[in-house]
Amino acid sequence: MNSNLISPRAGLSTRQALIVTTASMGFVVSQLDVTIVNVALASIGRDLHASVAGLQWTVDAYALAFAALMLSAGVLGDRFGARRLFAAGLMLFGVASAACGFATDATQLVAARALQGMAAAAMLPNSLVLLNQACGHNDGLRARAVGLWTAAGAVSIAAGPIVGGLLIAAFGWRSIFWVNVPLCVAGIVATYAWIADKKPEQEARGMDLPGQVLATVALTAFVGAMIELRPLGLTHPLVIGGIALAILAAVGLVLVERRASAPMLPPALFRDRTFNSATVFGICVNLTYYGMVFVLSLYLQRVLGHTPLEAGLAFLPLTGGFLLSNLASGVVVARFGSRLPMIVGALIDAAGFAALFFVNASTPVVALLLPFLLIPTGMGLAVPAMTTAVLGTVAPDRAGTASAVLNTARQAAGAIGVAAFGALASHSAMAESAQIVIGVKASAGVSVALLLFGAVLAWRAVGSKRAKDDKAPEAVSFKCGTGARH
Repeated sequence: MNSNLISPRAGLSTRQALIVTTASMGFVVSQLDVTIVNVALASIGRDLHASVAGLQWTVDAYALAFAALMLSAGVLGDRFGARRLFAAGLMLFGVASAACGFATDATQLVAARALQGMAAAAMLPNSLVLLNQACGHNDGLRARAVGLWTAAGAVSIAAGPIVGGLLIAAFGWRSIFWVNVPLCVAGIVATYAWIADKKPEQEARGMDLPGQVLATVALTAFVGAMIELRPLGLTHPLVIGGIALAILAAVGLVLVERRASAPMLPPALFRDRTFNSATVFGICVNLTYYGMVFVLSLYLQRVLGHTPLEAGLAFLPLTGGFLLSNLASGVVVARFGSRLPMIVGALIDAAGFAALFFVNASTPVVALLLPFLLIPTGMGLAVPAMTTAVLGTVAPDRAGTASAVLNTARQAAGAIGVAAFGALASHSAMAESAQIVIGVKASAGVSVALLLFGAVLAWRAVGSKRAKDDKAPEAVSFKCGTGARH
């Protein structure tokens, strides 16, 4: 009997579980560095004499490179093989992390963070392709695998402030980057030990260099203008020029992609209503979460006066909420389809942000428990459903490109969220603590509005069809990671 055949209601086989674990390792290190740096910002600022804008660039250099290069990484994965790009990303991420740890000034740190983002761009879309390949493009198994993969990434996002706080307290801020090196080495070993080198499922496509350049310029110019908006003002030539350049590059990107023989952003992808809606939904989720985590990290340390470790521990409820809701989401999606968990998740997420309207300069940390539980619960329920919806709209040979488009949009939204919410918390005419409190409230209001819009979008445009398992002629089931037959 063939052990690779899966029954209609089977769990993941042992081999599939190992591939999910390996793909999740790359996702963990790439997502960990999205948030782990937040609790180190105060220490980095003091040590490297960095301004608030410099700290925003420390966060956004990673997010920008991550977002801008992910599309090309998805195309390269489709062309040369997902395993090869995934392993290369792990290797580069380890090298870049070491460079971050040895940085002696803010410029070096920002450059090394951008290199980290390039590596993460190679890992993330191709890790999803590895999952898709492992599940044989089976909708039901893919929903379960994506739920586990997303749980690992979401827990690493939530655990980032906690792990960062512990490492900073024990070894200093540089240790938050050095810890990535052994994780990347372990990931490379697991990749070559457990994942077969699969031939790409499509003929090689050329690189869309003009599209890549225009996408990078548009993202960098817009986020840069948002970061410099507070210190320079809306009427400053650099801010106006950055916004204008971003608009021109975005328009140029659309025109170039329509005429390119091998477009980085295939226009056909955007003819599917579910794909478009799920992508916009992901933008709303990431913009609100990453922007708010940045502002709340400043709030906990610069308003409430907590140490990096105490601030990290304050984020602890996020970890449990993400873990439980991500695991539940895979089951819910497999049974009910993507629309229901996306709607319910967005509403729960919005309720969590609404609870932040009541914070002030003397709010006790315990009062943050409710939003810190609701936000990850809603996000963790919605994100696997959103990812499954996107992967279900494309042919297998476009999985890398589709996942890259989705995650590019999400990472770009995260960078914009940090820049925009950071600007809301930085009114120069007020005391810093008052600035940040106002920023938290304003950011919460924007977040609620965006998430309600996302819920409406999912209700109107995302299909309600449940995930289907492909039947196999012979059925052998393995529970994930146990190897037990049923």
